[in-house]
Amino acid sequence: MSSGWMTYLFMPLVATSEGNNMVQISLNSLAHTYDKKPSESSVYAIKEMNHVWKQGGAYALLGPSGCGKSTLLNIISGLMSPSQGDVMFDDIRVNSMPPQDRNIAQVFQFPVIYDTMSVYDNLAFPLRNMKVHQAKVHSKVTEIAEILELTSVLSKKAQHLTADEKQKVSMGRGLVRDDVSAILFDEPLTVIDPQLKWKLRRKLKQIHQQFNITMVYVTHDQLEASTFADEIAVMYNGQIVQFGTPRELFERPNHTFVGYFIGSPGMNLLEVHPTENGVMFDGVEVPLSDAYRHAINKAKSQNLKIGIRPEFVHVWETANQSALKASVLHVEDLGTYKIITLLVGEQQIKARLQEDQPVPEKQAYISFPEQWTMLYVDEFLVNIGEL
Repeated sequence: MSSGWMTYLFMPLVATSEGNNMVQISLNSLAHTYDKKPSESSVYAIKEMNHVWKQGGAYALLGPSGCGKSTLLNIISGLMSPSQGDVMFDDIRVNSMPPQDRNIAQVFQFPVIYDTMSVYDNLAFPLRNMKVHQAKVHSKVTEIAEILELTSVLSKKAQHLTADEKQKVSMGRGLVRDDVSAILFDEPLTVIDPQLKWKLRRKLKQIHQQFNITMVYVTHDQLEASTFADEIAVMYNGQIVQFGTPRELFERPNHTFVGYFIGSPGMNLLEVHPTENGVMFDGVEVPLSDAYRHAINKAKSQNLKIGIRPEFVHVWETANQSALKASVLHVEDLGTYKIITLLVGEQQIKARLQEDQPVPEKQAYISFPEQWTMLYVDEFLVNIGEL
């Protein structure tokens, strides 16, 4: 075997290769700790959550290392049992169902493939294990090989493949099966050359559109997540803190971590305290709407932050009534746009300027448009529509 990719194909004890068994995956009050005897002092890798992966969806589970992504994926596949709560496939509770009965294909980060087998035999292996008729095996293998652009290497030994070819074989072993309920990818492009990553992300997207298989893609890379997925679940400290489209995550981060993690550079986040007209940091007042001031008055916590994306900060060279005075610290020219770092009070604030927009020297004036200024209480977004 070689240190390339490996797909674990969890096959049912009694299965047929005919038909499609896609499922909706629901996590009901799910939580997990590695303590053998959970107690009030236990540290939970997965904090209690309720979440749904809809049938046929393309999802990404995005977050930093150690946030619980892989643990959650392994619970869904059956490699681990949750400490509490239920994993549901449609209306069936699968907590006690072994992996081989869940019809899940799982692709791991650092797998192995069968070196001594040809590409054809690697792709055929899951179907032959299920005693599928040889004519059907050949039909499916050639179909998937064509889609994955592996036709020219079908007779090649797996040990002679390139890294991206091994990756595609691994994906193909899940796709040859018609009975797969879902395919789970755990950091699948980590070992792939950066030049190939874009092409392979697009290939995964194409496969999803063609086969409409439920796919969950775990990654720490926001570009991978937004390229592949229709919806992204952002995970932080054992919780899914926001679930939405890439645009929703960018425009209305539901948690300060989402604001920080999504975008390049991330959201400007400022610790503030309330004033009569809004909030203040370092003696600098930022006016807020009546709705936000009402939310602050109701809040029991003193953990208040405002956030605004660099893309939405307005920058002028000359003073105006609503603007805050700022010192220009640094300008980074990225070709089609510039990132300017400003000092307001003692806080550094980044703003994004268009290529043709004039860059102030030494001093600038900035303002935060009301519709793009977010208020966070205890790190979570205050939703004006719910006030």
